[in-house]
Amino acid sequence: MKVHNNRAWLLVLPVLVLVAVSAIIPLMTVVNYSVQDSFGNNEFFWVGTEWFQEILASERFHNALQRTLLFSALILAIEIPLGISIALAMPRKGFGVSICLVLMALPLLIPWNVVGTIWQVFGRVDIGLLGYGLANLGVDYNYTQDTMDAWITLIVMDVWHWTSLVVLLCYSGLVAIPEVYYQAARIDGASRWAIFRYIQLPKMKRVLLIAVLLRFMDSFMIYTEPFVVTGGGPGNATTFLSIDLVQMAVGQFDLGPAAAMSLIYFLIILLLCWIFYTVMTSTTEQDATAAGERRHE
Repeated sequence: MKVHNNRAWLLVLPVLVLVAVSAIIPLMTVVNYSVQDSFGNNEFFWVGTEWFQEILASERFHNALQRTLLFSALILAIEIPLGISIALAMPRKGFGVSICLVLMALPLLIPWNVVGTIWQVFGRVDIGLLGYGLANLGVDYNYTQDTMDAWITLIVMDVWHWTSLVVLLCYSGLVAIPEVYYQAARIDGASRWAIFRYIQLPKMKRVLLIAVLLRFMDSFMIYTEPFVVTGGGPGNATTFLSIDLVQMAVGQFDLGPAAAMSLIYFLIILLLCWIFYTVMTSTTEQDATAAGERRHE
């Protein structure tokens, strides 16, 4: 008769308590606020789904959601191919490997608010190197007044800050590929594109899944950098969901609508991450099945 030792759960208990205190309890508080209203004096009354209906019907929410989705789509469209290209160009052996890895890691070490401050000063027309240089070249650049300039500044800033993460993940996938694959490809006379298509890309799919999920979640939840650089402006041009949520909760102190909006925000992130994960894992499984069938043939 097999005896189960349940004392191991005692080691997991501190983690469960920590998760409950740091995540579950605050989440339940948000849920509580999302279905109630208050006139002060800590007195609440039930409103049901009223706040959720108000947020989902709000044009303000739809506009902020569209801006956030567009920003995340642009970030993924730029950083994923760029990260793969840089990782492919990095050396695999020699002293240059350490130099490249250190250079790639440097932007990731800078805190988010510092990144925003750097680019806020960097883009200023009066004292910033970028703004002043473009002005001398005759380029009409002002991220505080022009919507397109504000978007370009935020996108370039995010690409500068986070492409390194994609590079490091892709590079780890590339260096894990056994050399025998490349030797077989050279013997068969495979082209550079064929090596990438049939050897490197399939071996990077798992790390690419991690890169896509991380970059989507970070870009979709971005707050500190655009808040520091543009404050959501000019107008509402860069007011993403995160900034709009903070304005509603802290600026206007509308706790009920803000709580409902935060839950909707959370569910959108979960849904889109699940879609990304499902699509990419299904593609990986199909490729693995096809590769197995080719080996049997």
